[in-house]
Amino acid sequence: MVRVLVTGAGSGLGLGAARELAADGHTVMGHVRTLDRAGELWAALGDDADVLAAELSHPEQVRDLAEHVGALGGVDAVIHNAGVLDGREVLPVNVVAPYVLTALVPAARHVYLSSGMHRGGRARVDGFDWSGGRATASYSDSKLFVTALALAVPRLRPGVFGNAVDPGWVPTRMGGRNAPDDLELGHRTQVWLAEGKDPATDTSAYWHHQRQQRPHPAATDTAFQDALVAALREHTGLSL
Repeated sequence: MVRVLVTGAGSGLGLGAARELAADGHTVMGHVRTLDRAGELWAALGDDADVLAAELSHPEQVRDLAEHVGALGGVDAVIHNAGVLDGREVLPVNVVAPYVLTALVPAARHVYLSSGMHRGGRARVDGFDWSGGRATASYSDSKLFVTALALAVPRLRPGVFGNAVDPGWVPTRMGGRNAPDDLELGHRTQVWLAEGKDPATDTSAYWHHQRQQRPHPAATDTAFQDALVAALREHTGLSL
C-alpha cells in the first residue's frame, strides 16, 4: 500500500483519483482549495482522513502544504492534479505550485496533470509573470511547461519517476458537463501511475488512458527543460 497526496481533490478528476486510491486500500492525503469544498472528499475518505486546505496561487500556502505533508509522515507519490483554465492564476497554480511541491515533498513518483492542449503552448520561458501579477500565459502554455517539468524530474532526480497525464476532455467543472471523454478513464491513469504496482509504470513518459503518447517536442528537449527549471528556480528560490 502507498501514501499519496492528491491536489485538487475536492471534485472532478482529483476526487475520482482520491476515491479510487482509498478504495484500493491506500492512504490518501487530499488537498482542497478551502475546507468548505471538502464535503465529497471526506465522504469518500472518511471523517478522520487527512484533508489539507491551501490556495495554490499563494506561495506561502503551498509551502505550508508541503510542511504539513511532511509532518504527517510524508508520501510515496504525489498527483499534481489541481489546475485552473485561465486568468492570472494559470502559472502559479498549474506550474509553480507543482514545482514547489516537487522540490519540497520527497516522493518516488510524481504524476502531473497535462492536456492535449499542451501542444499549442509556446516553447519559450521568457516574458512570463510566474507570480501571477499579470495574465501572461495561456492554459496551453502552462500545460507544456508542466509536461516538460514532469519529464525533467527523472533526469534531475535519479530514481524518481515523473509522468504527465492527458486525461482527455472530461466532464468536470473545468471541462463542462458536455465534454465527450470518459471521466473514469481520465483519473485511472493517474491512480495507476501513483500506485506503481504495474511494472509498466516504472518509467517516465506522457500518457493518455494508460498508453504512452508523443508530447510536444519541446517537452523532451533537455535545453528547454533546463531553461524552464532555471526560471522556476529563480522565481521560487528552490532547487530540484
